[in-house]
Amino acid sequence: MQGCRARLVWLLVLSLAWLGPVLGGEEEDGEVVAEEEEEEEEEDVVSDELGEEDGVLVLHEHNFARALSEHRLLLVEFCECPPSAGRAAALRNESSPVRLGKVDATAQAALANEFGITSYPTLKLFRDGNRTHPLAYTGRMDTEGIVRWMRRRAGPSTTLLQDTLVLREGSRAPAGAFRGEVLFVVVDVTGYGADVLPFFGLTPAEIPTLRLVKMENNRKYRMDQDSFSDTAIRTFVQAVLDGKVKPHLLSADPPEDWDARPVKVLVGKTFEQVAFDETKNVFVKFWKYAPWCSHCQAMAAAWEELGERYKDHEDIVIAELDATANELETLTINGFPTLHYFPAGPGRRVPETPENSTDGEEPSPPGTAETRDEL
Repeated sequence: MQGCRARLVWLLVLSLAWLGPVLGGEEEDGEVVAEEEEEEEEEDVVSDELGEEDGVLVLHEHNFARALSEHRLLLVEFCECPPSAGRAAALRNESSPVRLGKVDATAQAALANEFGITSYPTLKLFRDGNRTHPLAYTGRMDTEGIVRWMRRRAGPSTTLLQDTLVLREGSRAPAGAFRGEVLFVVVDVTGYGADVLPFFGLTPAEIPTLRLVKMENNRKYRMDQDSFSDTAIRTFVQAVLDGKVKPHLLSADPPEDWDARPVKVLVGKTFEQVAFDETKNVFVKFWKYAPWCSHCQAMAAAWEELGERYKDHEDIVIAELDATANELETLTINGFPTLHYFPAGPGRRVPETPENSTDGEEPSPPGTAETRDEL
């Protein structure tokens, strides 16, 4: 019996010796798993640090809020590729408070959706940390144009004056008399204000002058008087409001070879003569210079191809008009490129749009559907 008991004790000792490392191993494995989970959680917490590449802030959804809080003016480029480092250098050379940031919109879908990014590159300016109302950049996508645009936004803001504005000879504008109807603005074109001159088709030699703009259709009205007296300004403004003054329209001079290419080049002065020719079917593209816009570039190639296809048809004219330098009294163009087709036939007139239609309807242009389908 004693021998049997000894063997049982010995077996029990061996069993405990064998189970001990196993039980201890389970505890050690549990500790290892817990440590690995903690490390993974730490890795999931993305830093809000602001990194840079060539002077450009690299932004993502985790550091975007910090960038807004640290920079009063933040110009963000949503792109598929890195923005030009030259833009950041140029802004630094301007001693501007603006910082340039970039967002890879293809990888940062949350930011792209938040700010409505549908094409690349897209630039938006965020001011004073305001995340809900950024200002979209719509100018030419070159460094000079962007820096000039930013210089205006970073410059002095507007100042609210009294009811009467003192004008560039001591005359006074009757601002109070048209409160709620007309906003009077004085622009010093010797400084930052010089950048507004192209919008009005003006040169420094024409200053001082006065223009009234109807913002709903961008129509501009010129005051022809040389003396800007209170009475003269009051009379001019009231005449515009009463519809007694025709808008002042920009028009470039027609090039000598305007009809040498398959796509004819129209200007404000020649538009009606060509587009309203009752013997021709005229298809016009209204465009603005936009080299950064891929769909505009695609349209340019397609338009040239269309002109080439119909160059031998005497009754078909494929044309284009640069809306940057030319304005039309009878047609309002709000987006670019915009296409309008003027079919042949009597009673030729401009096809109305909701902006220039008097009854809110959009009547079809004259001509048969068969004629339109031919193009």
